[in-house]
Amino acid sequence: MPDLDELLAFASVMESGSLTQSAAELGLAKSTLSRRISQLESRLGQPLMKRQANQLLPTEAGEMYYQVSRQILDLAQRGQRHLDSLREEVSGQVVVEAHRALTRSWLGRSMEQFLEQYPAVSLTLRTREAPPRDPDFQGVGVWLGDMLDGGLRQEPLGQLERGIYAHPDYLARHGAPDSPEALSRHAWIDLIGETNGGLTLHHAQGATVHFQPPPSRFRVDQSTLHIDAITRAQGLGVLPCWLAAARERAHPGELKRCLIDWAPKPLPITLVYGFGRQPRKLATLLDHLRGSVPESWRSTDEVRRAG
Repeated sequence: MPDLDELLAFASVMESGSLTQSAAELGLAKSTLSRRISQLESRLGQPLMKRQANQLLPTEAGEMYYQVSRQILDLAQRGQRHLDSLREEVSGQVVVEAHRALTRSWLGRSMEQFLEQYPAVSLTLRTREAPPRDPDFQGVGVWLGDMLDGGLRQEPLGQLERGIYAHPDYLARHGAPDSPEALSRHAWIDLIGETNGGLTLHHAQGATVHFQPPPSRFRVDQSTLHIDAITRAQGLGVLPCWLAAARERAHPGELKRCLIDWAPKPLPITLVYGFGRQPRKLATLLDHLRGSVPESWRSTDEVRRAG
């Protein structure tokens, strides 16, 4: 039976790639951290990590065992939190920083539900232009889109499938595109930074096409402005299918999916928070966020049309 301290040492070094950083995060001497990993390898009977050019890299066994160890540690932490809940009140200040596309459509309501459940908590919700990366960040981040490695833990929360949308009136005036090549003949509503390098579209049967949208006469920097411009029949644009479906439920007839069999890659949704054991209030918030994710975000099946 593996020792939890050994598993924690191993998982931390796997995530940081550095004995020095992990020792600081866990409050241990490097020699103690190294010894715990060696003891775990001895128990398992094979090496889990190897040193290469001043880096610690996982072996094939290490890659596989990390997934197992992470599950064991997460289960142990959940069990500890359930025990703590019998004697601790969830209270105090918490900060959530998020991609602005998520705040109105899902996160705002989720945070209101959290506050209703835990009346001793005071919460600040802020939008960001980039995901948190500072290792000293004491809150929880929720990000939409690709992320670079940083000094914080990144936990996949789900993904948003995307499609090309337009207002029916725009399509009635200009015709619906019947192929990716036809997109270049249409007005394009650009969310700044989204299509700088073009857009790769993937077909449901496996084909791919790289599409360079035409120069946009109307460019916006907020997802709300983006969807508003598309629903005002100004042109075509890429939208997360879940957000488009929510808009269509609220305002039926405003959006129509184009080229249903073609789509850009999904956007990942990621929880961002510090390494190590979290304070009770943050651990409870993280559990709440995991549990409030819409089921469609967890699915790999593409949402074919809004509504």
